[in-house]
Amino acid sequence: MRSSSEVVVVGAGVVGAAVALFCARAGLDVTVLERGAPGSGTSSAGEGNLLVSDKEQGPELDLALLSHRLWHDELAEHAGRWELEAKGGLVVARDQASLTGLHELTVRQRAAGVDARDIDVAELLEREPLVDPGVAGAAWYPQDSQVQPVLAATHLLALARRSGAVLRAGETVTGIERRAGRVVAVRTDRGRLATAAVVNAAGPWAGHVAGLAGVHLPVLPRRGFVLVSEPVPLTVRHKVYAAEYVFDVGSSDAGLQSSPVVEGTPAGTILIGSTRERVGFDATPSPRALALLASGALGLFPSLAGLRIMRSYHGFRPYCPDHLPAIGEDARLPGLWHACGHEGAGIGLSVGTGHLIAQALTGQQPSLDLTPFAPARLEQLVAA
Repeated sequence: MRSSSEVVVVGAGVVGAAVALFCARAGLDVTVLERGAPGSGTSSAGEGNLLVSDKEQGPELDLALLSHRLWHDELAEHAGRWELEAKGGLVVARDQASLTGLHELTVRQRAAGVDARDIDVAELLEREPLVDPGVAGAAWYPQDSQVQPVLAATHLLALARRSGAVLRAGETVTGIERRAGRVVAVRTDRGRLATAAVVNAAGPWAGHVAGLAGVHLPVLPRRGFVLVSEPVPLTVRHKVYAAEYVFDVGSSDAGLQSSPVVEGTPAGTILIGSTRERVGFDATPSPRALALLASGALGLFPSLAGLRIMRSYHGFRPYCPDHLPAIGEDARLPGLWHACGHEGAGIGLSVGTGHLIAQALTGQQPSLDLTPFAPARLEQLVAA
């Protein structure tokens, strides 16, 4: 077993896998440490969203557009491995006030380079005939896509290993050593690994990993549930969600929130989301959350009444107080890097994040300014 590595990535979810891939392709010697199985944490509980539609103009949208180009251009030859569907997204406004807000959002998004098209109810029903015809209008986002998240994590990691990265699964990080004010090694339950750079890609557990290095990083778990129907003839062609979803995602409320998101899958099941709440790592099923999911879906698609639900699942999204991920080197501890805090957007933003981390680690000018994502800003936010 190797005793040193140029870069150690902690976490083999989709973000950690993307970091490993781009760093390995950049010629860095990479080791990925994962306490469980690759993709078995938050990535396994996601819907696989690659969205631009739910993001306001600003740094996160810039990262989403960068990631979109990587998924659809640089990584396009591998799209079948993770079942990429360029299905497009529909954001539905159920009343006039929501429609006004949605139209204001699309104006800002178009200015940032998003293909966002305001459509009327007639066009909405052409695209999704089973949507409630009583809604006020919608926006169509051709760039919105979908992947199977576990396949994405698994195959990004496989590509990283093909480029020389080493995976050590079933190995838990127990400490991060520092000497003379910088990172020098990682300790695990299997030994010590000397390194000059540790990338914290531990999702909702990123705060714990940062703490092992003596750094405070306020990344918190935000629980969300999803319903999965029995297989049925495909009835939902796109990612369809209510306009309030965009605004709820940006909320910092710790209480239970729910806004309907409905989509079909190639397997014939229908996925119904989404809820969010900050309850720590409490995995107790929530009848209230599941009931809100069902009623929200019926509000968008009344014809789904009678649809049988096969199961539900939940995950813990990595939440940051200002809703921006932490990406880059931590100014408080040279050698400690973060790629975490993407909340529910981690699948889509993973490849852009990996690309930026690899550029910065190899001394290149990153494709995006990393200042808005600076990890140390989070401590300042909490202190304020």
